Amino acid sequence: MMKRTVLATAVALVSGFAIHTAAVAAAGEPIQPIKPPASINIGMVELGKKLYFDPRLSKSGIMSCNTCHNLSMGGTDNIPTSVGDKWQQGPINAPTVLNSSLNLAQFWDGRAADLKAQAGGPIANPGEMAFTHTLAINVLESVPAYVREFKMVFGKDKIDIDQVTTAIAEFEKTLVTPNSRFDQWLLGKKDALTKQEQEGYALFKDSGCVACHNGEAVGGNSFQKMGIVEPYKGNMPDGRAAVTGKDDDRFNFKVPTLRNVELTYPYFHDGAANTLTEAVDVMGRLQLGRKFTKEENAKIVAFLKTLTGDQPTFTLPILPPSSDATPRPTPFK
Repeated sequence: MMKRTVLATAVALVSGFAIHTAAVAAAGEPIQPIKPPASINIGMVELGKKLYFDPRLSKSGIMSCNTCHNLSMGGTDNIPTSVGDKWQQGPINAPTVLNSSLNLAQFWDGRAADLKAQAGGPIANPGEMAFTHTLAINVLESVPAYVREFKMVFGKDKIDIDQVTTAIAEFEKTLVTPNSRFDQWLLGKKDALTKQEQEGYALFKDSGCVACHNGEAVGGNSFQKMGIVEPYKGNMPDGRAAVTGKDDDRFNFKVPTLRNVELTYPYFHDGAANTLTEAVDVMGRLQLGRKFTKEENAKIVAFLKTLTGDQPTFTLPILPPSSDATPRPTPFK
């Protein structure tokens, strides 16, 4: 018995040391493994999930948060700019919702401080879901099951837009994608990456890509100018300057996360780059003043594909039925 106890203690100590060593190794890298959300309200998450998928929060009754941030497609819509109400063309590429809780702010220009502030924007935007917050609340209050669920989660008799955005944001906090092959490598599983992928990561670091693409999200934590060495020739809205009013912020955009980047094409704020190969070439020249060879480009692309993590998995919500009093959508008006 004594030998077993000593052996078990030794195994535990060795395992603990290995975990500690892996954590120290990861801490020395500019990119950190994704951690699960620290704390979530399960009831609020379930309500937020329903709201995220509910098209009744749009004027047409066919658009939901998931329309542009499709959780079956890397949390985006895989088109250059999103389609809004009455087939309006959106002005900018839809960023992925995956790992968006790790961003320093939301939207390309950072005009929303957090997920809660972001969630209410598309509902009332005439070029997106084209509703109003008042009309959205009217719809929710006409659905008995929603009334009961909101009261259960928030403890209030009346539904308001603050509750709606809080619940959606709580659901979006759960949309993290841990356990990518790269994270496994960071945590000590050295055979998780091939030689080409490891060489790609070394190039990614040595070339300076990590100056902007770092941290858990491999981006999303700073605003940077698009076109530092060479000017960008694509569509160039004012970017961050539209929020701050500062001329120095013109053409500055939030650095996008590179997590799951294999799934979130096309790339850049205008969706102009269709492939990772093209995106790496453009960013190398415009941001770093470096023309990657075909072989170097392929290595970096191979590394980037290791950043795809476990995608959110859950049962699709069954939305509560409308009542006779629920306002009907008007898709053709």
